[in-house]
Amino acid sequence: QVQLVESGGGSVQAGGSLRLSCAASGGTFSSYAMGWFRQAPGKEREFVAAISWSGGTAYYADSVKGRFTISRDNAKNTVYLQMNGLKSEDTAVYLCAAEDYGISPRPDEYEYWGQGTQVTVSS
Repeated sequence: QVQLVESGGGSVQAGGSLRLSCAASGGTFSSYAMGWFRQAPGKEREFVAAISWSGGTAYYADSVKGRFTISRDNAKNTVYLQMNGLKSEDTAVYLCAAEDYGISPRPDEYEYWGQGTQVTVSS
């Protein structure tokens, strides 16, 4: 059983930056692909970025490509999401997730989820 805890959310002006972290415990972190998703009020959960177990492969949603960067530190059991050039439409709860079959943009393929951290971008 893997436990995931996100941190680093907050309020920021449009154009600003935030760095989210997701700390994992209770499993072999380096064997899991990790993903970041977001959910705004009244909207479905949306894929943001994912990274393979080794960190060698990463996928991004078109809406964040070039602005967000996903990375991981397997020695620290942590995955990060660096968010630059934030826009008001990036406002959402951001959740990290883990899955042990391989990198994927599909939320239904992830077994473990954190509780999320709120990101609010004001224009």
